[in-house]
Amino acid sequence: MFDHVKFGVTDYSASKAFFLKALEPLGVAVVSEGSPTYGVEMSSNGKASLCLYQSDEKPAHLHLAFTAENRRQVEAFYRAALEAGGKDNGAPGLRPHYHANYYAAFVIGPDGHNIEAVCHTAEA
Repeated sequence: MFDHVKFGVTDYSASKAFFLKALEPLGVAVVSEGSPTYGVEMSSNGKASLCLYQSDEKPAHLHLAFTAENRRQVEAFYRAALEAGGKDNGAPGLRPHYHANYYAAFVIGPDGHNIEAVCHTAEA
């Protein structure tokens, strides 16, 4: 849906470590990196990317939802994100108020952002 999303973080090394660990189950890895003020680009497919950079300003709250290929990836994301220091904001499960197969998990990242992994397909 997007080419890239770039936003500032108040603790570059903590946020980079958090996102890399939390998104590893989704196949996300570093594509390129410069100085902290330039930032890091991460992607799972080389098409859409997430970019973080060091900022002295506290960013506004943000909701990022990442596509998971299956429900196991949603669960692995949730565990990895909590291990990386994220705070629970909704354990893995169906969210039928969105649609019948909306299976997602939510965590709060280092800067207070709501980070989600979601699978839209029925369980195999």
